[in-house]
Formats: sequence, C-alpha cells, structure tokens
Amino acid sequence: MASTSSSEPPSVSDVEENRSRLCDEFAAIAGTDSAVAQCYLAENDWEMEKALNSFFEADMEKVFEVESSPERKTVPEPKRTKVEEKPAADCIDLTEGSPASRCKPADEDDDKLSLITWNVDGLDTDFLSDRARSLCSFIALYTPDVVFLQELIPPYIKYLKKRAVSYLIIEGNEEGYFTGMMLKKSRLKFLESEIVAYPTTRMMRNLLVAQVEFKGQKLCLMTSHLESCKDQAKERMKQLQLVMERMREAQTDVTVLFGGDTNLRDTEVAKVGLPSGVLDVWERLGKQEHCRYTWDTKANSNKNVSYVSRCRFDRVYLRPATKDGVPHLLPDHMALLGLDKLDCGRYTSDHWGIYCSFTAN
Repeated sequence: MASTSSSEPPSVSDVEENRSRLCDEFAAIAGTDSAVAQCYLAENDWEMEKALNSFFEADMEKVFEVESSPERKTVPEPKRTKVEEKPAADCIDLTEGSPASRCKPADEDDDKLSLITWNVDGLDTDFLSDRARSLCSFIALYTPDVVFLQELIPPYIKYLKKRAVSYLIIEGNEEGYFTGMMLKKSRLKFLESEIVAYPTTRMMRNLLVAQVEFKGQKLCLMTSHLESCKDQAKERMKQLQLVMERMREAQTDVTVLFGGDTNLRDTEVAKVGLPSGVLDVWERLGKQEHCRYTWDTKANSNKNVSYVSRCRFDRVYLRPATKDGVPHLLPDHMALLGLDKLDCGRYTSDHWGIYCSFTAN
C-alpha cells in the first residue's frame, strides 16, 4: 500500500513557499527587507519568534546605553505582580507633573479619568531615546491615569521603568515586541492582569487586560495591537470580535475601556459590528476632523514613504457600566499628541498619540 500524504516529507516547492511567506511576515513586522529577514530566519532555523528576538537584541542593546545603569540584572523580573518594587536609586521620574499641575486644587478634575494610547514604534531604532524622552514629557504634561502603549521592546520598557516611577507598568510579553500599560499608582488600585492569546495570529499579537479600581469604580482596561497590513483583514476582524466579546461579557458594574493600534478600516468594523452599549469614543465626541487620522504619512515623515496614507488605525472603545447606582463614565475630550517634530528631526512616533478624558455622570 502506498504511504499516505501525511507521512511524506514536504516538497521543495512547499518549503520554499513557506519560507518566502515567513520572510514577508518578518519584513512586515521588523520594518526591514526580505534579504535581512532571510538572514535572521536562516540563522534561527526558520523559527519566527527566535529570529525576531535575535533581530531586536542585535539592534537594540546599545540604544539606551547612556540612560541605563552600568549594572545589569541577571534575574528576570516577574511579568505580573501586585508587589510594587521601590525604584532604583538612579531613577529620575521624567513623568512627574509640573509644579503647576501638582499645586492645582484637590477637587479640580479629581473625578475625571484620563488616558493616553500610543503606538510608540519601538521597532524604529532611529533617535529612539529622544523619542522615549518625548513620550515621558507628554505623560508629565497630561498626567494621565492610564497609558496604553504598543510596539514596545525590552530596552524601551527598561527605560520607562527608570523614568516613570510614579506608574505601575504591565507588559504584554517579555520578548520581541509587545504592548504595555502604565497605571498611575496614586490614582488607580491594581487588582490583576491577564494576557489573552489570539489563537491564529502570525505577528505575536495578544490582548492585555487589567482589572483596577478608580475612585471606588471597577474598571477593566484593555489594550492590543491588532494584526497589521491590508491583507490581514480576516485575522484582524477575528481579533476585534474577541475584544468585543470580552467587552460585552464584562459585569454590569464594570466600566470597560479599550485603546490601541487596531489597524482597522471602517469597512472591517462594520462587518464585525460593535455590541450594544460599546461606544467608539471618536464618534461619540462628534467625529472631529482634527482627531480623525492617527496614521498620516502626509503629515508624519518618520517612515519617509513616497505614498500618502491617512487612516484612523488607533481607536478607543468604551463600554460604560450600566448597573443602577454605579457611576456612568462618558468621554468629554479627545486630542492628538506628538504633532510637532523633535529637535532630532523625528516625531515621537510614526503614529500620533491619542489623549482622552472621561467624566462620571
């Protein structure tokens, strides 16, 4: 009897096709070309995660050398913990608010919740320490309660832990590139966090979720970086559907906030649909034109591309608590951040950041 196809080794054409696909995916994720992708993949037995880690480590070890302590830790920190470590002696909090913000009346905006969400493009290593300092400056200026970040890399996280000591930082991974959350310690009580896998992602994407309390209110915070590239619409919509299911299923006494780089097109959102009670914050605030495009190659030159692409990739979704007697949070303001070039000639990121605030009714 002839052997079955499942026991036969893959043909040469199948192997070549698979490796070509891996090169394309590596290049899309790392922002490099297929030749570089092939080199790193071949050196790492064509395992995507190992190859990406090798690429990032080779490119990033010296990026924040000036900012880092000469001593390196040999034991990795726990990924998620309720025990807050004391900042190291050489830490300087670049996110500490200005004297004016620290001296404002205690009741002024005290009950408002504020957040920033930003894809910081850690994969682009050019002037990365300048751009990271810029992020910290925005955090100091706006003093948000919550910061959602996408495209973080390990050196960037190390920098933030040294320079944003007033925030608890939660990571969506420890290797490669990933998402993260920053929670203002003086304003939010952290309860727990989890990482929800996207089963069929090809780009190491997941959903980072944190349960916190704010002024006695229960909040469920979510951030994610949905699958990139136009041809990944099917996977991206699957990921959006998972996010929306989590938002819809939350208890009625919990307010749910999602922010991140969704890479979504409006047609994709229309196909998936938003559950009853879930609001698109930009739409809720009147679809203000000056806040529409968060990815804008016409205005932002960091990627230095020849084409013009203007998209609302970065979005914020809200599902207010509905239980009687529980404060009902609604958005009252939105603005884009990072619109000015830094002294180094680059913008803080290739994406604009989003700042939002919410008031309890």
